[in-house]
Amino acid sequence: MPSKPRNAVTRYRLDRRALEIDVRRELEMPSRRLFNRRILTLGGLTMLTGCTLVDDASVNDFLLKVSRMNDRVQAWLFDPKRLAPTYTEADLTRPFPFNAFYSMEEVPHVDASTYRLTVSGLVTGKRTWTLDELYLLPHAEQITRHICVEGWSAIGRWGGTPFAQFLRRVGADTSAKYVGFKCADDYYESIDMPTALHPQTLLTFEYDGMRLPAEFGFPMKLRMPTKLGYKNPKHIMEIFVTNTFPGGYWVDQGYNWFGGS
Repeated sequence: MPSKPRNAVTRYRLDRRALEIDVRRELEMPSRRLFNRRILTLGGLTMLTGCTLVDDASVNDFLLKVSRMNDRVQAWLFDPKRLAPTYTEADLTRPFPFNAFYSMEEVPHVDASTYRLTVSGLVTGKRTWTLDELYLLPHAEQITRHICVEGWSAIGRWGGTPFAQFLRRVGADTSAKYVGFKCADDYYESIDMPTALHPQTLLTFEYDGMRLPAEFGFPMKLRMPTKLGYKNPKHIMEIFVTNTFPGGYWVDQGYNWFGGS
């Protein structure tokens, strides 16, 4: 068999060192801790993913396969009936931190009087909703922990309507794979249907007893205590149900899609 060019071998060794760091960081993040650490070696992972690490393209393919394998493991482990911890008002983080991929000055302004939520895809009730109509939906509250992929967390009080009830109200096909979201800024996201139907997944219109402020996602934010913070879309303008994988803002840049906390 022909030998590999010397520069290819050198590149592989350099990639291997960097890859060890990337994979360990990937699997040590909070959303990855349920992953079986007994396979935390390049040999074990390359065997499972079927990749050959010889150039930049194969390294990127390898990391993508590790992330997608992690998605499948997390989805398999996810219990749609298991509740995330809840807290009391004494536990609230004050002030609750602002977090976005832009500065506070760039928070989008949404006009409440003209706002319309579009519901589309695999639903029988395709229509738009005004804020007044959404505010009349059954109300629920939760005090839960927001966990950021950057390593910090905060406890907040959220009010809104159970998302599972909303999906059933609009005639969503709950056997579909995904629920996607388009937002007033450049953000877009998607989640699995079991998470969408989880009893703590909340379409929120309030924070700490007040109308949701702009910096936290006015006019509405999806609050999921079973997911990392970046999976919780803000400034939602459209909700759609689909069997076609919609991706997400950070997911399409390499983040784990399932994003369980």
